[in-house]
Amino acid sequence: MSEQHALLDANDITKRFSGITALDRVNLDVAEHEIVGLIGPNGAGKTTFFNCLLGMLRPDDGEVIFAGQDITKLPVYKRSRLGFGRTFQRIELFSGLSVREHLLIAERVRRGDGRLWKDFLNLSGTRPEETAAADSTLELLELTDVAEAPVESLSLGKGRLVELGRALMTEPKLLLLDEPSSGLDQVETRALTEVLRVVNRERGTAILLVEHDVEMVQSVAQRLYVLDFGVLIASGKTDDVLADKAVRAAYIGDIAVSS
Repeated sequence: MSEQHALLDANDITKRFSGITALDRVNLDVAEHEIVGLIGPNGAGKTTFFNCLLGMLRPDDGEVIFAGQDITKLPVYKRSRLGFGRTFQRIELFSGLSVREHLLIAERVRRGDGRLWKDFLNLSGTRPEETAAADSTLELLELTDVAEAPVESLSLGKGRLVELGRALMTEPKLLLLDEPSSGLDQVETRALTEVLRVVNRERGTAILLVEHDVEMVQSVAQRLYVLDFGVLIASGKTDDVLADKAVRAAYIGDIAVSS
């Protein structure tokens, strides 16, 4: 457990599929305003665990506590209302809509004022407070110069920032990011890493980062958890975990740890 107050506390999460244990009593916590990484080899159970946190899967045993509330049985949309934001491993954006329109629609969803359908039919004007919220997020993510561009014209790196911006428009307490660097080159990955630092620093948003890029995780996460075949094999300060022999063995060789 982090020394700070836990925002997310997942206890003894267990998930089985057809008699096979995909997760075996996994524990993980994220404090308020903290960035935590979750890594592991392919097939380690990262995505299954992620989906148990989000409510896309229900664990067979264990509990998920968020902001002091047991949310283990809550559906996805109710978790979102409590302060969960998320991005997907595969980008899910709407062709034909601009960057700004993606953010404005997310703002309408957050407000829950029933006007979402009018956005698609172009029947409702934008409120000043909606414009201000979108402009703030565009500036934060350095997307102002492409605000009116259709998303299909963007690079993959910019597209991932749009998806991140859409998640931020819901004003999450916790961002759950599923392989956000997937498909990005080194320059785009470094840019995304810096954006996550800024989001964490300027908005105080806690982040749980499920990621295959160990170097990226090391550069941004304060603490780290490692899954292997559904079992938590290490947790603690990031550099300490990456130096652990069991972690190195799970990755079949040494992991380069930056000084």
